[in-house]
Amino acid sequence: MNTLIEVKQLNKFFLQQQALKDVNCKIYEGETLAIVGHNGAGKSTLVNILTGTYGQTSGDLIIDGSIQDENYNVHVANQQGIRAIFQELSLCPNLSVLENMRVFHPSLNGKNWKKEAEERIMDTLDTIFPGHDVHPDDIIEDLSLGNRQIVEIAKAFTSVDHPHRLVILDEPTSALDHQTSEQLIAYLNALQGKKVSCIYISHLLDEVLACSNRILAMKDGVNVGILETKEATRDKIIEMMGEAKPLKSQTAKVEGTAKKDFDPNKMVVEPLSASDDVKRIKVAKGEVIGLTGLAGHGQTDLLLNLFGWRRNSEYKIEGPVTFLPGDRQTDGVFPRWSIVKNLTLQVYNKLKKLMLIDTHKETEAAAKWKKIIDIKSASLGANILSLSGGNQQKVLFARCLESSSPIVLMDDPTRGVDVGTKEEIYKLIIQESAKGRSFVWYTTEMDELQYCDRIYVFKSGKILAELAGSEATEEEILKSSF
Repeated sequence: MNTLIEVKQLNKFFLQQQALKDVNCKIYEGETLAIVGHNGAGKSTLVNILTGTYGQTSGDLIIDGSIQDENYNVHVANQQGIRAIFQELSLCPNLSVLENMRVFHPSLNGKNWKKEAEERIMDTLDTIFPGHDVHPDDIIEDLSLGNRQIVEIAKAFTSVDHPHRLVILDEPTSALDHQTSEQLIAYLNALQGKKVSCIYISHLLDEVLACSNRILAMKDGVNVGILETKEATRDKIIEMMGEAKPLKSQTAKVEGTAKKDFDPNKMVVEPLSASDDVKRIKVAKGEVIGLTGLAGHGQTDLLLNLFGWRRNSEYKIEGPVTFLPGDRQTDGVFPRWSIVKNLTLQVYNKLKKLMLIDTHKETEAAAKWKKIIDIKSASLGANILSLSGGNQQKVLFARCLESSSPIVLMDDPTRGVDVGTKEEIYKLIIQESAKGRSFVWYTTEMDELQYCDRIYVFKSGKILAELAGSEATEEEILKSSF
């Protein structure tokens, strides 16, 4: 294969912190290279150097055999055909799908620009995601998170000025349901051997194995090894990353996942009005309830209704609730605040000293969770946006568990979180549920449903099936989703 891009002895420092250490790798024309590693391993820093967002501190970036100089930037990368699809979306939320195309492809101009933009973006959407329900005039902020993600993906694979030669996908399926994720993987596999190369970054190892040619593992800013995908297994990848061995089957659950007895006398959530044709959610004390089905079919709407239960009369809820949102940038983090402030903002009543916040207690609370859930940051006083997306998600999860709310609502809480941290999150959920805390958990990952006591399957805003978590199979869930 021809080498499209090569990095040699790449180093990157942020002040005194070294994010990349002597990284070497090649990206071949027509291949999909997967990059795996825990949060903070250096994956995003490498991506930002490839796309021209950051310059390297030392080392060489070589494209088509030419070493790039200090003038290499986002504009030059785009001219070279290098695009990126970020987990934190780059779309302008107040603009339509077509207007976003024009922002990112300014050569779309003249009185017929809308027609050309529509043809290009809709053709790409139809090719990658057949059966999608996105329209060219849809405003981005009105779309579901999953539909925003597919627009972001289609935008990167749409060429106007310069043909795309390398598309970097950073956790591209984190907001997608099972069916849409499979459509993307099928499209990437169809590209292999052609002119377009891809870098696929994901914590979902089954996806990595399904769509890549080679797998690069990173840890603490170092590339620790490369595997040919045909020779790779989940265990080999995890061993290379230095993670703890994951739980892989429903028979290998962590301690405490034994089936709970459903006690109708200990309801913490139940409907106040019943409907003959729609099953309504009920949650007992200490239960973990899973919500599934195709994305955008009412799961998040239900969570928001439960969170805002004081403003409607549909549900009886015993006690306060806390909510971990799916779109952390829009609904989760306070971007001007520190990590400490973001983590402790729900528990100021516990941190008060007279009329003021006791900063010592505040720091102690954050430090406790930094250790428990391994938040990778040199300083808890740093801005929340200094963290990788996965570490930001850890802060939001810790915020919910630090609160005293007996009911925790979670909208895809492990989105963008590494394998080892997921296991810690699962254990914490099980431990907290054993103490009587209840969870209502929407997840796009089928494997996570094994940790739920009961599962509700959604379609078109309705709950069509209720399944026992220990007995539900992927086939049964998918059958109920269509």
